[in-house]
Amino acid sequence: MGNRRTAKVAEAIREVVSSTILFELRDPRIQHVTVLSVEVPNDLRTAKVHVSVMGDESQQRLTMGGLDAARGFLQGKVGDRVNLRFTPILSFELDEGVKKSVEASRILRQLAEEREAEAQAAGERGEVAVPVSGSSTGLDSSSVSDSSSGEGDGAARLCGSSEIEMPDESGPPPVIPERAEES
Repeated sequence: MGNRRTAKVAEAIREVVSSTILFELRDPRIQHVTVLSVEVPNDLRTAKVHVSVMGDESQQRLTMGGLDAARGFLQGKVGDRVNLRFTPILSFELDEGVKKSVEASRILRQLAEEREAEAQAAGERGEVAVPVSGSSTGLDSSSVSDSSSGEGDGAARLCGSSEIEMPDESGPPPVIPERAEES
């Protein structure tokens, strides 16, 4: 039962701190701050506030200094709005998760653009570019091309593979085996 209570207190502190930072703090150092989460131990005496700051390292240091300077004001707001016996002592911790995910997204986008450029270059040379399995661009028409006409094969594009054997126009249609019904 203590875990549920600490989770509720942590969420209440997160709401109070984030709304106070957004609407009531007038410190010009504190900009582009997102309160991600709050960790509260079972005794409810302290609260570790995880924040994300968009900007370079100097902006992050400046914002963290402003948050430390406004800690007393924020603790007062928490004490007024959250009904606890003791007001928790706030500490702020910079969370790098959002920044790392933006960087990872940028790297993945760059790799996708490089693969697309390689596929286009292979198509211009008359080669068939086979997509790498699990690739996000595997179903792209530029990554599967026909060496004779320069256009992608529709069936190969739909299946994500250029190794599909298409029937000759003169021959009989392919035989597709039926599935056994499950009982």
